[in-house]
Amino acid sequence: MVGPRSGARITSVLLFATLAAALSGCGGDDPNRTTRDGGLDFLILGARVFDGSGSPWIDAAVGIAGDRIAYVGPRASAPEATEIIDATGLVAAPGFIDVHTHAGGLRDPRRSLAKNYLTQGVSTVITGNDGGGTWEVSETLATMEAAGLGPNVGLLVGHAAVREVVMGEDDRAPTGSELEQMRDLVHQAMGEGAFGLSSGLFYAPGSFATTGEVIELGRVVAQYGGLYDSHLRDEGSYSIGLLGAVQEAIAVGRDAGIPVHISHIKALGPDSWGLADEVIALIEAAREEGIEVTADQYPYHASSTSLGPAVFPRWAMSGGDESLALRLDDEQTLNRIIGEIEVNIARRGGPGSLVISADRSPEGSYDEPIEGHSLEELASRWELAPAMAAVLIQRAGGAQVVSFNMSEEDIEQFRVQPWLMTASDGSLVLPGEGAPHPRSYGTFPRVFTHWVRERSLLSWEEAIRTATSLPAMTYRLWNRGVLRPGAAADLVVFDAGGLHDRATFEAPHAFSEGIVHLWVNGEMAVRDGDVTGVRAGRGLRRQ
Repeated sequence: MVGPRSGARITSVLLFATLAAALSGCGGDDPNRTTRDGGLDFLILGARVFDGSGSPWIDAAVGIAGDRIAYVGPRASAPEATEIIDATGLVAAPGFIDVHTHAGGLRDPRRSLAKNYLTQGVSTVITGNDGGGTWEVSETLATMEAAGLGPNVGLLVGHAAVREVVMGEDDRAPTGSELEQMRDLVHQAMGEGAFGLSSGLFYAPGSFATTGEVIELGRVVAQYGGLYDSHLRDEGSYSIGLLGAVQEAIAVGRDAGIPVHISHIKALGPDSWGLADEVIALIEAAREEGIEVTADQYPYHASSTSLGPAVFPRWAMSGGDESLALRLDDEQTLNRIIGEIEVNIARRGGPGSLVISADRSPEGSYDEPIEGHSLEELASRWELAPAMAAVLIQRAGGAQVVSFNMSEEDIEQFRVQPWLMTASDGSLVLPGEGAPHPRSYGTFPRVFTHWVRERSLLSWEEAIRTATSLPAMTYRLWNRGVLRPGAAADLVVFDAGGLHDRATFEAPHAFSEGIVHLWVNGEMAVRDGDVTGVRAGRGLRRQ
């Protein structure tokens, strides 16, 4: 059961004060009341209310009118309501905000309900991360809204996406004309409401860009008040190292004049374990300097990516799949590639740490399924060296892998930082579809289950803050992430004792439990633990 806690972080209070000020003027003279004619649609009674700021819970009634929070205050003073929701013994909080997803599938009506996110209490997702976000923001949001959105969605424009459309997958610097074309695409995206620029400097073709190229695009973003969301060039020891990559991200923020957000912060691979303290020191120093630096994290010790970027050298991927195939056909070049693959497999903890989660090859490429099996197991099955097994899989069409590569100590050191928020790096999966990372089903409940209830590493109020007001402040979602009159009516009610992530690496297709009700823009997306099918999500644009 949730109990009262004290000692909310000063930073949380200051952040929330700014947010509350931004919301002022949304209601009438009474700061606790903002109702439309006819009173409330819903009045939630009996819950322990966390406003999202990091403050301890309060005993209050919460009212919803239309698409807004209309009342937070004593039950006796609450307006009349069409429906009373008895939340005795439960927790009420702002709907959770996931700032790192691969939710392009929201264009697809089969996926746009996003049941695996709604059942985590997520009311808003950001997508377009890791450099892949479209510059056609208005068109994309219109398509998503037409498909019928379960949660709200905001978009980032991707550095790699604009680079690829202008330059292809070439490993070279842009000409002056090409850089101007990339600037124009970023201008278009930001003008249409993108929240910022994402990069995936670990992946080709983003990896072929210099820091200066990213800074130039970041300066465009600065004109619109956006941020820079970075998948670091190196999270381990592949190229410039984790510390060098963090310094590079900070340099973009400093020189472009924009906030920096580091995606799924980690120390990847045994070579980098123990570096969390130094990374934290770099971020703290940048913040002292006046650069706004934040990060997100998922609560698992395994990451997930494509097999190619995980183990193939970047030079081999220049020019795309056709160029890679030609290199693999040349025996001398193949031997060089295999040698570097062996080193990269070791960097990630060995072939047993790389498990196939999704087979991207045409049907019938293998005699037996490869999903759910490690690279070590497949190499043994095929009587090949692990590096050669990786080449075979890539030739067949590639695969997604789950990679067990982090230490719990590093994870927990990052977790307690006041600038770190929860995010899944998940996708819109359908039951039975491959063997995905369980983060797509369980990220947010797992934070509460593992780090609040089991480990007592976070208080309830702090864990809620990192899923609500902190991401809202970072991405400038000014009217979300808090329970205050005038804010958007994104609200979750959950059972603190019954909240549970059921998805595991062995059985990932399992919806989380314990989310009792979820409102998205004032409509019930989850009622009594069941997804209603209501699609009340909206396409969000940077204000």
